[in-house]
Amino acid sequence: MDALHVYDAPPEGVAEDWTMAQDWERFTALDHVRWSKMVTEQTEALQGLASDEFLKGVSDIGLDTGGVPEFDAFNVNFRKLTGWEVVAVPGVIPNLPFFKLLADRRFPAANFLRQGGSQEYNDEPDMFHDVYGHLPMFIDPDFREFMSAYGRAGLRAEKLGMTDWLGRLYLHTVEFGLIEQNGALRAYGAGLLSSYAETIHALTSDKARRLHFNLPRLMRTEWPFDTFQPTYFVIESFEALLEEMETTSLREVYEEVHDLPLIPIGETDLADRVYGAQSA
Repeated sequence: MDALHVYDAPPEGVAEDWTMAQDWERFTALDHVRWSKMVTEQTEALQGLASDEFLKGVSDIGLDTGGVPEFDAFNVNFRKLTGWEVVAVPGVIPNLPFFKLLADRRFPAANFLRQGGSQEYNDEPDMFHDVYGHLPMFIDPDFREFMSAYGRAGLRAEKLGMTDWLGRLYLHTVEFGLIEQNGALRAYGAGLLSSYAETIHALTSDKARRLHFNLPRLMRTEWPFDTFQPTYFVIESFEALLEEMETTSLREVYEEVHDLPLIPIGETDLADRVYGAQSA
């Protein structure tokens, strides 16, 4: 991943909690046109591919009203619907402030917009990825509770030195997760929903492996930064995902996986349950 917007310390103009003024006025007329075009084209393309919650959320939270959202105005409706707010950050921020923001029901969004308006693949998470890819899912109560629970788990993982393991849970669910709905696979991860090309790959490619959700396996699964994922995990429901977070002892899972080898990118494991495979 191009590290143009990856930070270890708050740059000038960024608060200690890593939030910053959105400075919405700096977005140009061209930026607003590109944003609206990306939202319209992506939403049309994702019909029948994205989860029901995501497609409903795009409209419910007002992302289809045109132009780059002004966060102060956007948050009025978003808070009413979800109990969350979106805050601007400079880009990819360190784990601790990221977890703290999630625990406080504040979702951090990168304060820059990709150039060129591509929905195929982007080198780093930008505002389109963070706002369009993530925020529509927050209309689902189980999903948004999972996100705040994840933030609290992250704060605990920091103290235990286990954030790499927990980070793979976020990657394989919130970023690249699949769900079965009405007998069909649908995408709900933001890394998919902000990239039409990878959504198609995840749902239809014979080169992609789709596995039933398994937390220890997922935490051991390495992933590529700069190309489509070779392995995806399928959840039964957002309620089941939340239940996994609320009832599982993550400390026990960390102890289980800590001394096991990571599973290399795209490799198989004897315990894998392939989605759609016939039982023996």
